[in-house]
Amino acid sequence: MQSEKFIPYQSTYSDKIDVEQVSSSHFEFQNMRRSVREFSDKPIPKVVIENLIKTASTAPSGAHKQPWTFCAVSDPKIKSEIRKAAEKEEYENYHGRMSDDWLEDLKPFGTDWYKEFLEIAPWLIIVFRKNYDMIDGEKTKNYYVQESVGLACGFLLSAIHKAGFVSLTHTPSPMNFLQKILNRPENERPFLLIPVGYPAEDAKVPDLERKSLDEIAVFYE
Repeated sequence: MQSEKFIPYQSTYSDKIDVEQVSSSHFEFQNMRRSVREFSDKPIPKVVIENLIKTASTAPSGAHKQPWTFCAVSDPKIKSEIRKAAEKEEYENYHGRMSDDWLEDLKPFGTDWYKEFLEIAPWLIIVFRKNYDMIDGEKTKNYYVQESVGLACGFLLSAIHKAGFVSLTHTPSPMNFLQKILNRPENERPFLLIPVGYPAEDAKVPDLERKSLDEIAVFYE
């Protein structure tokens, strides 16, 4: 069996790095990340969005299949079409599809079916998962697709935060309208819709607390 080509790993570690300080600082920075629903329409250069997507694509994936497509939309007409379709689905969700418990849990966030941010935010990044690829007319398998695309989205959200922008993980359900509007192929399915931009000057977020370390971690020493 022929083995794959390997190259030396380029480590980012240095004896001069205070790993405790670095890890603490990174946590404090990431802990400032919030989901925001109030965006400015201030433009973001396309090259910046390209860099964010390239960063997302560095995420690990099953068998390195990279089963994702990132569709970046700034065209006002397409954003308007997406908003209309998303609001149609969300209206149905808030008026019959969602359980009473679900609606009650959403109350602290002040959300409703009205999604003006889909037109205000300068960019929408729609992430599609690829259950399989088509190569020379033949289907090829992808592995751990949900997990791989989820990891890539995490990388993307972190990159957006690092660049000084805000985002929202929007999941209007069902999302099949995104595949139709963006004319995506049969092997792609919408996974996440992420508005990206600067926060509005008067943007506010819910006063929330994250779970403590004791609530989310168990150590075996």
